Amino acid sequence: DGMNVLFIIVDDLRPVLGCYGDKLVKSPNIDQLASQSMVFSNAYAQQAVCAPSRVSFLTGRRPDTTRLYDFYSYWRVHAGNYSTMPQYFKENGYVTLSVGKVFHPGVSSNYSDDYPYSWSIPPFHPSAEKHENDKTCRGKDGKLHANLVCPVNVTEMPGGTLPDVQSTEEAIHLLNIMKTTRQKFFLAVGYHKPHIPLRYPQEFLKLYPLENITLAPDPWVPKKLPSVAYNPWTDIRQRDDVEALNVSFPYGPLPEDFQRRIRQSYYAAVSYLDVQTGLLLSALDDTGLSNNTIVVFTADHGWSLGEHGEWAKYSNFDVATRVPLMFYVPGMTTSPVSQGARVFPYLDPFSHIGGSVPQGKFPVLIFCLQWVDRGGQSEKVVELVSLFPTLAELAGLQVPPACPEVSFGVVLCTEGKSIVHYFNISEGKVEQGKEGCDDTDRCFNEEPVAFSQYPRPADTPQWNSDKPKLKDIRIMGYSMRTIDYRYTVWVHFDPSNFSANFEDVHAGELYMMENDPNQDYNIYNNTSHGWFFKKILG
Repeated sequence: DGMNVLFIIVDDLRPVLGCYGDKLVKSPNIDQLASQSMVFSNAYAQQAVCAPSRVSFLTGRRPDTTRLYDFYSYWRVHAGNYSTMPQYFKENGYVTLSVGKVFHPGVSSNYSDDYPYSWSIPPFHPSAEKHENDKTCRGKDGKLHANLVCPVNVTEMPGGTLPDVQSTEEAIHLLNIMKTTRQKFFLAVGYHKPHIPLRYPQEFLKLYPLENITLAPDPWVPKKLPSVAYNPWTDIRQRDDVEALNVSFPYGPLPEDFQRRIRQSYYAAVSYLDVQTGLLLSALDDTGLSNNTIVVFTADHGWSLGEHGEWAKYSNFDVATRVPLMFYVPGMTTSPVSQGARVFPYLDPFSHIGGSVPQGKFPVLIFCLQWVDRGGQSEKVVELVSLFPTLAELAGLQVPPACPEVSFGVVLCTEGKSIVHYFNISEGKVEQGKEGCDDTDRCFNEEPVAFSQYPRPADTPQWNSDKPKLKDIRIMGYSMRTIDYRYTVWVHFDPSNFSANFEDVHAGELYMMENDPNQDYNIYNNTSHGWFFKKILG
């Protein structure tokens, strides 16, 4: 009858996870999931901001087709009445359920998270969500502030809880109902952290002593970075603790001790997220559903932690566009377990020492990118816009057809491609990003590519550079990432007819990954890049 789907979406999570090789983070539960999954180490979002990214991967269409680059329009009215991934599962007999932040709330999902099109029942939002930006962070002065860095005593929070705690409880409640009704389900669970403010239970700070926290490897603004490419992180400047630092606009920099505190809190928030994920996956075991439920874990985009002098998303760099992506598929990425055996025993990050999961039935090395017990790992470049066709194929549904070049009138199609064929690798091996190839043109044409884009209001950093409204967009940065390079062109954009003029190039970037993995040395101006440009137009 096909498998259930548990789709976990995290807000602003870059791949700082043990299973992606991070040596500092404590993420045992997500790493355990990865050890049973197909893990993609080069997965990219289509736009590094919440609403456009989520609408893109939930419809399987790129931002130029959803016509959403900000937060203020609903694609069904504004672009086309496109089917969504949960809607497609619903139409194929699934009960579809939404918990937490799945669609971005507000205009961009018709103030309803696209209910009733996408969901069988109204989506659940935690009651504590409305306090996210309130003054709930106790400062050194003993008073409450709306800070960026915000470790808290949960019992003192409004309602004595936090949104992600409530989302986990609701998701577990729904799993228990689904176990009883025995209906096929598609359950999407959207976690808020590590989105700012970095508000999390204060005990997680113990996992990350400040003396262990390093600065970004490249905390400077690159010399040859075009000013249009820079984002001035205006939303963190508005937080009480950052505002008190009186940092100069647009380049800062932030004081080094505060940089360490931000990075420390981001890691602490990731471990708090790991606990929520662990509790949810453990409940999948408790309900006996682990053997017939596909689990997908990803994020809507990444986040800069001081790289290039930036402290936000809102760019085309890897730190903003690269996301974790893993698929647990019973019988495909792991052997079916015997009845009653646990696939996802809960692991406490406070008592769990990195290295390996407790021995017994679950021999797993934590650094799953080097070796995974049962799943696999691919370095192929993939895109979130491919989630829709990939999940359809994994669930045994008909894969939606590829969209024609212009698809505004087409209800069901996808601009992504299923990546299930990358799953077919020998057990526990890493699939390299590229194969040997004699014919250069053929190789170049077949090379997996991820496209991302970001709008700007002007060539230089402005107060609205991070989140320009549609009417203010004048430039669009189109970015192409392959295993070898990232190439970006910033071109004139007309918001009245959603058109980009590739003959009017304002600036360009080219980074070669082999000798510049952090994308610090822009060689666009001293390189002949005609063939890159031709590829991005294609």
